[in-house]
Amino acid sequence: MNILLDTHFLLWTVLGADRLRDFPWLEAYRAWGISPVSFLEIQFLAEVGRLEVQQPGFSQAVAADPRFVLDEVPLVALVEKALPLSWTRDPFARLLAAHSEARRVPLCSLDRSIRERHGLLLTSPGE
Repeated sequence: MNILLDTHFLLWTVLGADRLRDFPWLEAYRAWGISPVSFLEIQFLAEVGRLEVQQPGFSQAVAADPRFVLDEVPLVALVEKALPLSWTRDPFARLLAAHSEARRVPLCSLDRSIRERHGLLLTSPGE
């Protein structure tokens, strides 16, 4: 795993979103790491009507897709890294940043709070 994708990048990749044309360099970082936190965030988005997704089918399809590596960090390590990240009130951003820190791999995200505060960020080649 070279990088960890945030939930938006995961969704854009699975859906083949046009937005990915802005990130042609992303292909060089395959296989992309995926946090189980993203699956929980996707479920929350579905429950509030912001996304249509069938679970557990979606998560199972992503886990079986060779483009992705499902990376499971022990919960204790994830929480330990998340506790000091008081710069965000978004629990998913906090957990994804913590996952990145726990594994010491860059997080690919366009989230403003993550971009401003997270030390392991990847948004273009060479970063």
